[in-house]
Amino acid sequence: MRNCLVLVLSCWLSFVQAKDNKEYYKLIVYHFASSDQEKKIDQFLSDTYLPKLHQIGFTHIGVFKPIVNDTAKDKQILVLLNHDKLEKLSQPFQWGLSELGSYDQPIYTRYEQILLSAFKDMSKMKVPSNDISKNDRVFELRSYESPTESAYRNKVHMFNEGGEIKLFDELGFNAVFYADVLYGSAMPNLMYMTSFSSIESRNEHWKQFGASATWKRLSSMEFYKNNMSALHSYLLKSTAYSDY
Repeated sequence: MRNCLVLVLSCWLSFVQAKDNKEYYKLIVYHFASSDQEKKIDQFLSDTYLPKLHQIGFTHIGVFKPIVNDTAKDKQILVLLNHDKLEKLSQPFQWGLSELGSYDQPIYTRYEQILLSAFKDMSKMKVPSNDISKNDRVFELRSYESPTESAYRNKVHMFNEGGEIKLFDELGFNAVFYADVLYGSAMPNLMYMTSFSSIESRNEHWKQFGASATWKRLSSMEFYKNNMSALHSYLLKSTAYSDY
């Protein structure tokens, strides 16, 4: 009976994915405290993790570090994966990472995994072009939390049907993805990533966004009132071994 149920669920999932024709994302966040831990995580990711993922079909793997994190107690390395098959992202993919640390010398403080589903108005990841070097490019990862599930669906509606994604596109925010968080520690919430040529460019883009007539109209609509309870923004740079 259990095997039949698993088969039915598997078939249903395959049907939904085929119908949606969209991608799924996994965001892995490694938390660490020391330069020695950072060195070991970097070595694991560059020498083992990315090569093995490339071997099994992952072609665009982003690895990022916060721009302002030198003095923070909680330092981070973020890994972003994308695939059109949800089951391909369900594995932990650690490949011996735990063997690199020990009880008294752990390789990380903790790590977390966030599973996401692409928005319908941007169903596929868009990897930044090579016009801007990795050394110069700046990424912004944003997380919008909502007080209730209905408020969250309203915020998602604002991005899709409301035209917020279209506005970001018109203003040249160079979005990498927009997505629902399916599993994570701060639900309900959505996450999206944009890219810029510099911090100054990022600031100028947001200035234009805030001044736009479209945003003023959207943000003043009664229909979209109170659909957010928290906003978290992270400015990131690619590591040398990141695919983009």
